[in-house]
Amino acid sequence: MKYTCLNPIASVGLDQFTEGYEKTEKMEDADAVLVRSAAMHDLELPDGLYAVARAGAGVNNIPLDKCAEKGIVVFNTPGANANGVKELVIAGMLLASRDIIGGVEWAKSEAGSEDIAKKAEKEKKKFAGCELMGKKLGIIGLGAIGIQVANVAECLGMDVYGYDPYISVDAAWKLSRAVKHAATLDDIYANCDYITLHVPLTDETRGFINAETIAKMKNSVRILNFARGELVNTGDIINALADGKVAAYATDFLKDELIDATGVITIPHLGASTPESEDNCAVMAVDELKDLSLIHI
Repeated sequence: MKYTCLNPIASVGLDQFTEGYEKTEKMEDADAVLVRSAAMHDLELPDGLYAVARAGAGVNNIPLDKCAEKGIVVFNTPGANANGVKELVIAGMLLASRDIIGGVEWAKSEAGSEDIAKKAEKEKKKFAGCELMGKKLGIIGLGAIGIQVANVAECLGMDVYGYDPYISVDAAWKLSRAVKHAATLDDIYANCDYITLHVPLTDETRGFINAETIAKMKNSVRILNFARGELVNTGDIINALADGKVAAYATDFLKDELIDATGVITIPHLGASTPESEDNCAVMAVDELKDLSLIHI
């Protein structure tokens, strides 16, 4: 089998390719493709290609319809980067609760000032916030990441609600028994102080956080989006922040309109950007291709 990489793939994964597997730089010569974030929608898929392995969970950068028409199998690596994303979601909750970033920037701006400690005691109230303990967290989507976020949040003393009409039996076994079942999205919207999104981007979920759904939420809700940027309507979230309906919006997806918007914490897509996550995704993707190659051959 010949394979090509459209993005750098961790060597711990590629090293699993042994005799019978050959790397090529030309996609037209490849039987299989390994990809992380590279957009494939405008690429010409060669007739000999029979597999695409995405070293990550989402597949919105892959032309699924085109692959289906050509009989190309598409893999992803669900759960391989779940811990890295979970940790950043928890960090996002903390950043959305207390203006830590504002406090750090203020401290930097006061470098060299006299009596800085005394001045800090007067200024710190500008950056004060709330604690997570006792707050209600709504998790929309209880896949590999959502479950881990739910379990950690419960350990932090939060009152956790989960919504996922498609939850698997295996996922349910991994979920803390303290997590409350939300029968509808409206249950999440009406009750939760924090809402975090963990669903794939589809035609049904695109922009499903919008003016209409935000209106159903509690005042001063804090919204976290570490799944896909397009799940949230950008204009509607900016308006909701401006009028105080939403207290903070933490997202791992950059958009020009969001970067300078008040109340937005923009993170440059760091969720799975850890060596551990990249290694896990690479290993799983290569394992999938090796298993398929045995069948294909």
